[in-house]
Amino acid sequence: MALRAVWKGFLKFGAVTCGIKLINAASDSEKIHFRILNRKSGQPVKAAYVDEVTGDVVGPEDQVKGYQLDSGEYLMIEPDDIKKLKPTSEHMLEVDETVDLAAVDQRYLDKPYYVVPADAMSEEPLAVIREALSRKKAAACANIVLYQRGREVVIRPHGDGLMMTTLRNAKDVVSEKSIFDGIKVPKTDPEMVEIATMLIDKKIGKFDPSTFEDRYENALVEMIGAKKAGKKLPKPAAAPKENVVNLAEVLRKSLEKEGIKADKAKKPAARRKSAA
Repeated sequence: MALRAVWKGFLKFGAVTCGIKLINAASDSEKIHFRILNRKSGQPVKAAYVDEVTGDVVGPEDQVKGYQLDSGEYLMIEPDDIKKLKPTSEHMLEVDETVDLAAVDQRYLDKPYYVVPADAMSEEPLAVIREALSRKKAAACANIVLYQRGREVVIRPHGDGLMMTTLRNAKDVVSEKSIFDGIKVPKTDPEMVEIATMLIDKKIGKFDPSTFEDRYENALVEMIGAKKAGKKLPKPAAAPKENVVNLAEVLRKSLEKEGIKADKAKKPAARRKSAA
């Protein structure tokens, strides 16, 4: 079943303009969703907006956005006030600049969308843009109005098409300096690093999302199945064991589990003793 487009408009790249549609590249429709029930009646309950002072339920026709002032009072913002702020180019995705694809910081990537041609006439220009970006290993930067909000985005080649990803603002990304500055980096033992490197080499694989497994979701399915069948619920997962102090021994055991003999990596203590 073809997914519904969440945005329709035009992509402008220099003098080239073509019609495009955006389709969600990620979906959680297959996830288990719960409803809130009344424990006494077993019936679903509805969420409602309630006046904090009177306790009365406020219907949709009486709801309006409010901005709280320093005085504690609220400034009412009418829907028409917000509509007037929409830029005239809300259906235009215009490329501002291009950047090196490798320079795009992964922390800023938010939600992905497939970019597809809106009609047959747009297929060729969109393919030309994709091929040009692919050859230069570049990403196009643009701004779009999506879900009534202006968002910065990057557009990059993806397979035989294009992928647009919304970006987080700089203020929304925590600086690594505020996290890492307080961490003391100890001097590492070369022999232990060598053992860890051997373990990495043994575990090298391919990035294959089809093998990803949501263990929590699987546990939910198992629990629901047990409840439906009137069986005992699954046992909870075992608590993780405490950290082992002897890091070298832990790494060595990890190698053995991967089928690498311990004699391929001499014990650090033995090496230091022989060196003495």
